[in-house]
Amino acid sequence: MKVVVIGCTHAGTAAVKNILATEPNAEVIVYERNDNISFLSCGIALYVGGVVKDPAGLFYSNPEELAGLGATVNMEHNVTSVDVTEKKIVAEDLKTGTSETVAYDKLVLTTGSWPIIPPIPGIDSENILLCKNYNQANEIIAKSHDAQKVVIVGGGYIGIELVEAFAESGKEVTLIDGLSRILNKYLDQPFTDILEEDLKERGVTLALGENVASFEADEAGKVKMVKTASQSFDADMVILCVGFMPNNELVKGQLETMPNGALKVNDYMQTSHPDVFAAGDSAVVHYNPTGELAYIPLATNAVRQGMIVGKNIKQNQLRYRGTQGTSGLYLFGWNIGSTGLTKESARLQGVEVDSIIIDDNYRPEFMPTTEKVFMELVWEKGTNRIVGGQLLSKYDITQSANTLSVVVQNKMTLEDLALQDFFFQPHFDRPWNYLNILAQAALEQANGNLRNDSSI
Repeated sequence: MKVVVIGCTHAGTAAVKNILATEPNAEVIVYERNDNISFLSCGIALYVGGVVKDPAGLFYSNPEELAGLGATVNMEHNVTSVDVTEKKIVAEDLKTGTSETVAYDKLVLTTGSWPIIPPIPGIDSENILLCKNYNQANEIIAKSHDAQKVVIVGGGYIGIELVEAFAESGKEVTLIDGLSRILNKYLDQPFTDILEEDLKERGVTLALGENVASFEADEAGKVKMVKTASQSFDADMVILCVGFMPNNELVKGQLETMPNGALKVNDYMQTSHPDVFAAGDSAVVHYNPTGELAYIPLATNAVRQGMIVGKNIKQNQLRYRGTQGTSGLYLFGWNIGSTGLTKESARLQGVEVDSIIIDDNYRPEFMPTTEKVFMELVWEKGTNRIVGGQLLSKYDITQSANTLSVVVQNKMTLEDLALQDFFFQPHFDRPWNYLNILAQAALEQANGNLRNDSSI
């Protein structure tokens, strides 16, 4: 069996390793247009901020490892065409300019995603940068040495982490986002209010609900100003973090996709052509809170899907369990975890939910220290099925987002979580774990015994 894999970051690396573990006699040929594989882009802000000193630690595999497992790895090779009917691809060696046509039995599309570049006047000015791969991370670091005024466009996870990294290093930081709140995909407003106030206190300028209208450059072509409809911000460097689009131009019109171009896959990671698999940022996920397909480009989704491709490359053996889009973030001492639907995202997706927000100490007050945990639980009206949750604390409660992820994936109810068995030990928690307390409060509200007070 001859397997061609296009793209080798998280999903591609996981797919190659698992294909060869499942089918050691398979001929696996990898094409990657970059000069590295498996870069953990979620560590870029840590690298930029100097927390990670050696970037080698942000790579968990390399071409030599995959070759040692039996793969033929073609680095700096760009696949220029794919024909899923004839089952062949054409790839160009970027170093020599030569091309080759290769037939396959199975094709794995792990082509990833690319940052969205909005068509804004002046966007081609020097020092307007993207933040996705290793080379871009190095460029950001190199340019930042001479930059004092940094503008971040986009208030998602990557943008917020870069805000922290630059603010901690003494830069003047401005954050611009077209939406009215930061981290709006992950947290409801009471949580983002806390974080936004913290950012302001640390000197970060927030321009929320503002779209970039234009970039202005100086005589040398370097960006000097970012303009919105109502304000202007001086800038020595701008980093665009406005989202990602799947890289699927190679198979456009040949396979079924979502409107944004993400490839639709079944429970075994097969596309609409059974001999073509897709995983990672190029593919959809099966979103358990709604039961619908969604586009959620996360490394965790990519490695899981890549593994499933490997297990099913010859025959269907392992079914995809879907995702909740679970994520964690550390921001200026705040530990943040979220999973599934927020109250706002549920409204946008037409899911009728209720929610409750409470706070409680993570361990008994008789202990020398404790910390407040701010929590939200979101559940489906009528069934009490839990569909999402959020947590925020100075104490590291992020693993509880993983617990809530299991709750959502397994369609547990308020009643289930209210009485779930968690251990008690005063060093770590209370006789009732704070997740129990959260679900019990939600259950009382669902039964009409508690007024919903969503203020923190």
